[in-house]
Amino acid sequence: MKRYIIGITGASGSVLPMRLLNFMADLEVELYIIITDTGKKVFEYETETPWDSFLKTLLPRCATIIECSNNDFFVSVASGSFVTEAMIIVPCSMSTAAKIATGTGGNLLCRAADVCLKEKTKLVISPREAPLHAIHLQNLLTLCECGAVILPPVPMFYTKTEKYEEMIDGIVGRILKSAGVENELYTRWDNGKES
Repeated sequence: MKRYIIGITGASGSVLPMRLLNFMADLEVELYIIITDTGKKVFEYETETPWDSFLKTLLPRCATIIECSNNDFFVSVASGSFVTEAMIIVPCSMSTAAKIATGTGGNLLCRAADVCLKEKTKLVISPREAPLHAIHLQNLLTLCECGAVILPPVPMFYTKTEKYEEMIDGIVGRILKSAGVENELYTRWDNGKES
């Protein structure tokens, strides 16, 4: 069974991990979820759903769900011997990006990301900040140079959708694709001129 690590930080954009986890919960995979304390607070504020209640909606579905405490370094995802297909951090705060880029993590989410970088495992980071200053950009460049995929949650305007849910699906679909998860959540470019 394929394994994926999902990291959720305190950046705004909780609808993204909510949709991503709802999609992945219907797949036959193992999901290791690491959410920061601030991530829980922001999730509950933005979605008006208690984190524990949301998590319970995922449990009876196909995926095996394992929530890992962000303060517990004695879990499998902290080890380089843990085999996973990919790690996705969505949304990723600039603070978390900085800690991963400088190797100064101090929590399980950062450690798991560090392991992915050193083991050359796919690491997809969806940063949420605007505008970006030079330190943000340098940290993201460092992560990119180390092998991470930097995928800001930017909507695909060519779809011309006015539906919020379709816009979110488009972003989540591209994040999943970058992590190697096949999906039909987003519309691929087709200008109708290809033969």
